[in-house]
Amino acid sequence: MDQHVQQQRRYTTSQFAQRAAVTARTLRFYDKVGLLSPSQYTEAGHRLYSDDDLVNLQQILSLKFLGFSLDEIKACLQEDPRRLRETLATQKAMMREKRRQLETIIQAIEKAETLLEESPASWDALVDVIQVMQMEQNNKDWVNKYLTPEQQQKMAELSRASYSPEAAAKLAEWSKSWTEEDQQRANQQWGAVFSELRRLVAEGADPTGPQGQALARQQQDLIGQFTHGDADVCAGLQRFMSSHNQLPEQERVMGAYSYSPEEWAFMKQAVDHYKQQQSSSSSS
Repeated sequence: MDQHVQQQRRYTTSQFAQRAAVTARTLRFYDKVGLLSPSQYTEAGHRLYSDDDLVNLQQILSLKFLGFSLDEIKACLQEDPRRLRETLATQKAMMREKRRQLETIIQAIEKAETLLEESPASWDALVDVIQVMQMEQNNKDWVNKYLTPEQQQKMAELSRASYSPEAAAKLAEWSKSWTEEDQQRANQQWGAVFSELRRLVAEGADPTGPQGQALARQQQDLIGQFTHGDADVCAGLQRFMSSHNQLPEQERVMGAYSYSPEEWAFMKQAVDHYKQQQSSSSSS
């Protein structure tokens, strides 16, 4: 037997639990799920832990403290240190995003406190706080696949400047049921709109012609899905897109879905004509 193993002390479950500052129940659970098994067993079948087991347990507790799931911890312990560093880097990025969200909420609360000191009846300040909290709390993990933390912050800033409190509340409520599948489908649909727009502009097509009008109808249908036909939300969306397209190109969050001046002019003419035709049809 290895001399190192021979020289190590052995601890019963209760002794090891006391030494590691965990409960015996925790140790039995970790053994059951294959996360930390004792080095040896007595002839009677009782668990015996070693000093090496203590090192492994400290690693488990450290990763658990950082927010890793038991499955993730098990994978980390089985992988090489390089992979563990990558996993820790990912976890650190997630923690930074949570810190950013908390800082955003704290800033909103501090703003509300200042406004309430100036005017105790300033309920608008409290409404702003609620909106910020709703936006941050409703933020979904899958959104991180599509937007960086900086882009999400920019989107939030543009939204707060573009939408009225009532419109923002409606969007927050609607977003609760919005899934990643919904987002993927919307990306595909909007991608098709912008691809067709760029083709028509490049070919010098007529915005009021059949192809331009088909594109206008497709765009209006997608906007209707987002705004639910609400006039206040529609107005906020127009302000949002106008502000977004005025940003320097490197700061635009929706890079693939930004209009060039020529594309903006084409789409505006196509949509204006489409709405005119729709209005004429409904009044006749």
